[in-house]
Amino acid sequence: MLNIAVIGYGYWGPNIVRNFVEAPGANVLAVCDQDEARLEQAQSRYPGITTTMNPEDLINNDAIDAVAVVTPVATHYDLALKALQSSKHVLVEKPMTATVEQGETLVQEAQQRGLTLMVDHTFVYTGAVRKIQELVNSGELGDVYYYDSTRINLGLFQHDVNVLWDLAVHDLTIMDYVLAEKPIAVSATGISHVAGEPENVAYLTLFFENNMIAHINVNWLAPVKVRSMLIGGSKKMIVFDDLEPSEKLKIYDKGITVSDAPESVYEMLIGYRAGDMWAPKIERSEALRVEALHFVECIQDNKTPLTDGKAGLRVVRILEAANQSMQQQGARVALPAAH
Repeated sequence: MLNIAVIGYGYWGPNIVRNFVEAPGANVLAVCDQDEARLEQAQSRYPGITTTMNPEDLINNDAIDAVAVVTPVATHYDLALKALQSSKHVLVEKPMTATVEQGETLVQEAQQRGLTLMVDHTFVYTGAVRKIQELVNSGELGDVYYYDSTRINLGLFQHDVNVLWDLAVHDLTIMDYVLAEKPIAVSATGISHVAGEPENVAYLTLFFENNMIAHINVNWLAPVKVRSMLIGGSKKMIVFDDLEPSEKLKIYDKGITVSDAPESVYEMLIGYRAGDMWAPKIERSEALRVEALHFVECIQDNKTPLTDGKAGLRVVRILEAANQSMQQQGARVALPAAH
């Protein structure tokens, strides 16, 4: 049985606790938070759980095998590093760290100690995203031309990170899992409409070595909530609407054909193909349940998580480069070769 402690019982923490409580092979021993009222809620719902306001109580507890860090981004590094140094496996909320340097240290620490470091890239564990990865990897889409995402809503404004680190991080985790190609450079623009607060509207473009491009539009000031994504391929195209209750995923047999035949030189070289649309059946299991089970399995069987520390680090590299680009009014910023 894997004894787990959860640090942070705010917005996301209760979901993490619930799924580990229900996960076979896992046992939630303790919950930590700075808010006494939240701890009382946890204690009321799970009477057998120990609660504390001091994370050191959990990190130094030899009975605890793994720690889930579900706190603001600025605290991820310190808490995760201390947990690893205390020989505990770590699940950390996205984004993994506030800087690339911090991420590199966590990855190195986990490797040296032979511990599991996993990042809570929840979308990777959804049935829809796993189906997208399957379709892309099978070649059914053909060559991927573009990834285009709109992720907008009114609020919730964050005070410690900008809208890219809050919303675009979801698309970056999806792209990292779904696409074999990794971006080589980014360009980002953004603006803040609240004095002294981080950017609340931003546009991120990612460039790849091949003929692919990605664009992500994120916004905390939209009058409607939109969670839509397009992946265009040479053979087929995918539309993913996460707010759609039933058919979240739709595959369109649409595209173009380009002719370079000599007799076509003086004619239009692009033809259009319009075929059927179908909505594949996707796994309906709660993503966090799948993720919790995966975390336990990786520790027990010494397996590398789908969203390991290196995946978390790749995402933080992009976010850090995007911040740099925004400070330079959208200048293209190169990314190091993916590891």
